Amino acid sequence: MATRKSSSTSSAADLMPKQLTLPSLKAAAADCKACDLWKKGTQTVFGEGRRRSTILFVGEQPGNEEDLTGKPFVGPAGRLFDEALAAAGIDRKRTYVTNVVKHFKWEPRGKRRIHKKPNAIEIKACRPWLEAEVAVVKPQVIVALGATAAQALLGPQFRVTKQRGEFFESTLAPYIMATVHPSSILRAPDDETRRLEYRQFVADLKKLARVMSDKL
Repeated sequence: MATRKSSSTSSAADLMPKQLTLPSLKAAAADCKACDLWKKGTQTVFGEGRRRSTILFVGEQPGNEEDLTGKPFVGPAGRLFDEALAAAGIDRKRTYVTNVVKHFKWEPRGKRRIHKKPNAIEIKACRPWLEAEVAVVKPQVIVALGATAAQALLGPQFRVTKQRGEFFESTLAPYIMATVHPSSILRAPDDETRRLEYRQFVADLKKLARVMSDKL
């Protein structure tokens, strides 16, 4: 674990490097203390992917495996995400993946660390990192994965269950769309529901691939 200072930072905006590049942003974010989540997370988990990616995927926050490895979307949900992308004909290596919150928020349950939803203060504190990533990558479309990411980008009234797969204009990118987070598929109560949710998720990604086919 990296050594961390005891002082806190009032805003992630105060840590922005003079020159915005993905490597410089990742290095600056490594010592972010804009909220208290750095005290429990092993490390900052910054976004990863190709600069100038056409598609930028945004999840909620890193999970347990992401927290330990320092890489986004490498746990069980990340592996399902990779499988669904392949089924939809989207090469993850040609995309950028990140999260609204860059530290793992968790609570103990026995020996396990269980995901805990980030609150509005934590999401706001981390917002400058996401905006900087978008500014560098300049995606054609941002895809919000799950309710937390969707509401952070499209407002608190947005409902993924009702508006998934639709394209919306945005000041961040030409378009934003939302779908479920792959972790919600893993939490399905039975195999049949899980298969149905997975097919719907792949269908959303296939729609994305069709719309962006001339740019992928």
